[in-house]
Amino acid sequence: MSVSSAAISFVSCPPAQAEPIARALVERRLAACVSVLPKLQSIYRWQGEIESAEESLLLIKHPAEGFFALRDAVLELHPYELPEIVAVNVGEAHTPYLDWILASCR
Repeated sequence: MSVSSAAISFVSCPPAQAEPIARALVERRLAACVSVLPKLQSIYRWQGEIESAEESLLLIKHPAEGFFALRDAVLELHPYELPEIVAVNVGEAHTPYLDWILASCR
């Protein structure tokens, strides 16, 4: 197995949508695991204004080659016009854990 065959995607969302999005991604086998980090304060520029929002952060563990299907599902489920969907390929990790990620999404 190639260690780079897994990725972690970061998605911020309103707290009320965090668990439903996470559960849907796991149920659809697009993610092996989604960790929900609550109470994140985001400050950002949107349409020329500085905005602030309380959000949750989803850490989505998934096969790297499944990113585009994962992205499409997040776009379908997410309430934001422009959601954050950022993937980082895993360079090194515990091999049995990586095997579990891939097996969970088959």
